[in-house]
Amino acid sequence: MKETSEEVAELQRLLEAAYGRSTEHLREIINDERRLTADELVQLLQGMCVLNLATVTAKGEPRISAVDGHFLHARWVFTTSAQAAKARQMRARPAASISYVDGERLGVFSHGQVEFLTTDHPDFAEIEAHLVAHYGSSPSTWADEIAYCRLQPHWMVGYAFDKAAVLGK
Repeated sequence: MKETSEEVAELQRLLEAAYGRSTEHLREIINDERRLTADELVQLLQGMCVLNLATVTAKGEPRISAVDGHFLHARWVFTTSAQAAKARQMRARPAASISYVDGERLGVFSHGQVEFLTTDHPDFAEIEAHLVAHYGSSPSTWADEIAYCRLQPHWMVGYAFDKAAVLGK
């Protein structure tokens, strides 16, 4: 877990605000017994998670693809080829949605803005070190141009069908 107490508190505020703005339908499914807190999310979202990333084309058509995601400092971080359609779409229209779903066991749903992280970004070195430790090599060695991305969420909810089982309680 790399989150500071301030980042966890900020994530908790985001989760509460998003839940408060959610529809009745969502609140019936993700009720208080199934809703995950910030502390629980940072505990559960360790290592690599296969994310569903939704972007939008220039014609306004939705596109979904999968990326390797890492939850670092209460934000989703992922890489992709800078030449990929999703990279071009996110550069032109940075609004994106991400979901992580592990069957009925666990779900995390996020909407926000994608930021591209360059080597001179203050968080880049830590993110790169995390990715190298996980994969054994730098994503920047996997292709000519790799885009490092982070979702800055404005809406997020976390769900566990059986919280006690998911949290090992």
